[in-house]
Amino acid sequence: MKIENRQQILVVVTIAVVALFISDRLVFEPLIQWWKTRETQVTKLRQEVNNGRLLIRREAAIRDRWSQMRTNTLPTNTSAAEQQVLRAFDSWSQDSGANINSIAPQWKNDSPDYATLDCRVEAKGDLETLSRLIYDVEKGPMALRLESLALNTSDDGGQQLTLDLQVSALVLTSQTK
Repeated sequence: MKIENRQQILVVVTIAVVALFISDRLVFEPLIQWWKTRETQVTKLRQEVNNGRLLIRREAAIRDRWSQMRTNTLPTNTSAAEQQVLRAFDSWSQDSGANINSIAPQWKNDSPDYATLDCRVEAKGDLETLSRLIYDVEKGPMALRLESLALNTSDDGGQQLTLDLQVSALVLTSQTK
């Protein structure tokens, strides 16, 4: 092979390699990136469609649960709502055997659609009675949410415990109730 032919072949190969490199950087990499982005969007959309189908299937159960939650909210009258919560805690303490020392209610109006009655409850008892009280609060029909909980011992043997409980009760103030 002659040197001139070899040089021409090397020039053609070099131009071809540079052209491939440029086409890779300007065409193939953006296309691959676009394809990956599109694939991610399609996967996300399929998941959203699947979630929508599941919501449609569960519509009756979700509506029933929301209806139950709305009927178990506290009344809009603040004194009646506080009385309802106090009566519930009195009943729960009698059922569990726990001694409630204090209940400190505080109203919060976070939205025009709802308000919350935050109650700080202090109770004493042994582990069994306090766990029963917590269970009754959680499982009761009233729209309460357990915000925080702290157990402390009040004797050297650890038999008498003090429970500090923070709960929030829901009051729907809008017409959707």
